[in-house]
Amino acid sequence: MTRDTPARIPLAAVIGHPIAHSRSPRLHGYWLRKHGIPGHYVPLDVAPDALERVIRTLPEMGFVGANVTIPHKEATLELADLVTDRATLIGAVNTLIFRKDGRIHADNTDGYGFLSNLRQGAPEWRPEAGPALVLGAGGAARAVIAALLETGVPEIVLTNRTRLRADRLRDAFGHRIRVIDWVQAGNAIDDATLVVNTTSLGMVGKPELRVPLDGLRPGTVVNDLVYAPLETRLLRIAAEQGATAVDGLGMLLHQAVPGFERWFGHRPEVDEATRAAVLR
Repeated sequence: MTRDTPARIPLAAVIGHPIAHSRSPRLHGYWLRKHGIPGHYVPLDVAPDALERVIRTLPEMGFVGANVTIPHKEATLELADLVTDRATLIGAVNTLIFRKDGRIHADNTDGYGFLSNLRQGAPEWRPEAGPALVLGAGGAARAVIAALLETGVPEIVLTNRTRLRADRLRDAFGHRIRVIDWVQAGNAIDDATLVVNTTSLGMVGKPELRVPLDGLRPGTVVNDLVYAPLETRLLRIAAEQGATAVDGLGMLLHQAVPGFERWFGHRPEVDEATRAAVLR
């Protein structure tokens, strides 16, 4: 680059289909403004049949990276040149870094975001204290399970409305996972020190999570990954029964930190001002 050639303003994006609902542009835009960083973060609605073409074109347009969301998380794994161990274990990608050597680096920061949110919202939680109950067996559950196993949770009790999907996750992750039928979820809450809802049940426009919650008590930590509404029925009842309720918005905020740092060269903080900016 010569003295007369201006430096490119870094660009980043979130890729999904649909994507208009995403809060990521609001989050990254807030951090860029707060820290006075020249850069832009934009939403890109990309159909599945155009995914590879778009991703390979972005670096030529000045993009330094991208987030990837539904329905592209699994397909993007096959397009990357370098994949982190955690993305391989989870089987999905949510963060891309376009390297200067032309290679595409893929990572998954969902597990990092989950744990960071959990520790911020429930600093008293200790992984070794007892079993964790995970509701659901989709992509979010894979990230949560991988993170919990890494922290040393002694046992994960896993349940899903379709048991076959839960059985497959147990086969993928090993003996520290015990699968139970969906109708037994209420009983499993009695012994759990951590309850995590990774399903879409309770989200705006979706059915409620109809699991007996009598076993919730002071000392139990309950984390609902749903953040629309911010307080789900699960979290409301948890708080009423003295449990520690952790909402799902923090996971969205924390999982964005590593990508922002790699793309724009500054590690942002997740604080109340960040939450307020995104909710606004």
